[in-house]
Amino acid sequence: MQPKLNPSWQTILAEEIMKPYFQDLTKAVDEEYKNYICFPPKELIFTAFDPCSFEDLKVVIIGQDPYHGIHEANGLCFSVNDSVRIPPSLRNIFRELNDDFGTVFLPTSGNLEHWAKQGVLLLNASLSVRMDSPNSHKHLKWKTFTDAVIQKISDEKEHVVFLLWGSFAKNKGSKIDRSKHLVLESGHPSPMSANQGKWFGNKHFSQTNTYLESKGKSPINW
Repeated sequence: MQPKLNPSWQTILAEEIMKPYFQDLTKAVDEEYKNYICFPPKELIFTAFDPCSFEDLKVVIIGQDPYHGIHEANGLCFSVNDSVRIPPSLRNIFRELNDDFGTVFLPTSGNLEHWAKQGVLLLNASLSVRMDSPNSHKHLKWKTFTDAVIQKISDEKEHVVFLLWGSFAKNKGSKIDRSKHLVLESGHPSPMSANQGKWFGNKHFSQTNTYLESKGKSPINW
């Protein structure tokens, strides 16, 4: 498994993907896909980098790992393909989006590619998972790689909005330079967290757009 990234990311991450740990990671992932059913499909592992170039990046949303059910994961965190039933966490994301903007929008698709095409990097901390086994690839070296991606963005970009939902994502944000980026944190949109009052009402979507516009950037059409 060698990543075929958007050319801008290929340049930014060229040094990273040549490091020994990344070579070990690719071998380990190959073994996992050989011996187990894993998601997303192997050719979609690095999909998060495809529609969102480094130059156009405005927002980073960090998930934990891909959906672990059949036909769910499509390489973008929280996203599913058009024909797939919208998962509970994503339903809560859409509900907060409606509440935030005071709209009544009931999407029939959970495909978030239209976010990615506007400069939203939908990045999971681990880019692969075994079927029916959440966080099962945590022991691989995905954390090192995705930490490096976040560090690159923090170091080489300005005025990016990082949306950290839940403790796992918050931990990934420890190295972000908050003096030049906006970091918004809340509970996770999963039903358990949301029903405990840790998700709804965070108004992250409107806050993101207000910040982007204040920096002369176009807002995201959520």
